[in-house]
Amino acid sequence: MTARERPAGDVDYERHGAGYAAVRRPDPRIAARVHAALGVSRTVLNVGAGAGSYEPDDRWVLAVEPSAAMRAQRPRGAAPALDATAEHLPFDDDTFDAAMATVTVHQWSDVDRGLRELRRVSRGPVVVLTFDAPVLRRLWLADYLPEAVAAEEERFPTIDRLTRVLAEGSTDVRVDVVPVPLDCVDGFGEAFYGRPEAFLRPEVRAATSALLLADPGAMRSGLDRLEADLASGAWDRAYGHLRTQPELHGALRLVTAHA
Repeated sequence: MTARERPAGDVDYERHGAGYAAVRRPDPRIAARVHAALGVSRTVLNVGAGAGSYEPDDRWVLAVEPSAAMRAQRPRGAAPALDATAEHLPFDDDTFDAAMATVTVHQWSDVDRGLRELRRVSRGPVVVLTFDAPVLRRLWLADYLPEAVAAEEERFPTIDRLTRVLAEGSTDVRVDVVPVPLDCVDGFGEAFYGRPEAFLRPEVRAATSALLLADPGAMRSGLDRLEADLASGAWDRAYGHLRTQPELHGALRLVTAHA
């Protein structure tokens, strides 16, 4: 297997990405924030585009995605997707009005280089949707699956790192907390802060890369305990108020860097 044939990140989406598009659908409220950050841009490059979540449909978009399995899940009519990586974008300087990367920077082999490439090819904003991973420790899931939460801390670049690198070629860099709605349709971990039963569904776990990477024994033990606590009411006694909390101001962040 050549270096280019290996997975671009630490999760092999050729093997594990088959049902991704069904669970990781774009939430319209989060999408509205991403699209607003793109401003008046008419041409957009979406890097690490996956199955196309959060791509705007009111402007011209080109996607970059190294996984064939993920490209195959892009819906009919989606923007064309090139087989390339963030670290080596095959475009001239200032080719696009804007560049975006949604929940993907933790999969890049060289985060700094990838961010500089986004900044190089965009003459306007660079928009990055990501997680401030240390904040995930506040979520109840850390009590049941601490190994998975710890793995996310290791994988996700810090917000300080993202802003420092993007600031090299930008006039200003803004970081906003993105509220996660209780009925969020994008199935990342925090989306189920008030719907814990979701983690007992294998298709949900399969669409969360940290759960794929965690030790299977530790995962099984934590999930068994969660299932028991849901059955006994222990989870609801401790965290039941979250079932009616309209939104969570958790770890989701929108980083916008203006050229």
